[in-house]
Amino acid sequence: MLKKLKQNVYEANLLLPERNLVIYTWGNVSGIDRKKGLVVIKPSGVDYEELSPDDMVVVDMEGNVVEGDYNPSSDLLTHLEIYKHFPNVGGVVHTHSRWATIWAQARRAIPPYGTTHADYMYGSIPCTRPLTQEETESAYELNTGKVIVETFEQGEINPDYVPAVLVSCHGPFTWGKDAFDAVHNAVVLEEVAMMAWHAEVIHNSQKMDDIPSYISDKHFMRKHGPNAYYGQKKK
Repeated sequence: MLKKLKQNVYEANLLLPERNLVIYTWGNVSGIDRKKGLVVIKPSGVDYEELSPDDMVVVDMEGNVVEGDYNPSSDLLTHLEIYKHFPNVGGVVHTHSRWATIWAQARRAIPPYGTTHADYMYGSIPCTRPLTQEETESAYELNTGKVIVETFEQGEINPDYVPAVLVSCHGPFTWGKDAFDAVHNAVVLEEVAMMAWHAEVIHNSQKMDDIPSYISDKHFMRKHGPNAYYGQKKK
């Protein structure tokens, strides 16, 4: 079942340690087949070097295991909330990558200071509010997803234009058109988080100005806008 998607999700998971986004088992990748309403995700707590494509777990949109010998990632319900509310998402990544997690632990959004950020994220990368004690104790992973959705809805943030979020006190989630794109955005997020932290240190922790909006618009739209011209056109 879903052999190609399992292979892709497996390969995307292996990219996490390869790109220095995780240590041990501190991360997971999923992918969705929207026509079938099924999600493939990494099994919980299994070392990356021990994984195979057949170890990927297939679940339905309510989190019920459809196929697989392992328990799915403990972050499954967070992934499902993102898929349910962000209809263009085809893959989701969660890590505890160092620099992005520093911002999450500081409970701060990452401001758009430069063009590297603007090339991929249209505005600040938001940080959620902390979960309440009741939200944490009742349905932690589900409510983590709900607070991500809440952050984007209340902030009127387009998840297609900002494919990343910092969960307060926890760590980052990213997404994309498929599992590989979601990993790509996780790598970008980590680099941008590192750059922003060091920019503030160089600036002596004083208030820095965001990149001018006209430069941000130019860099984002040349890659993602209706008249994008970055890269090669398919013949």
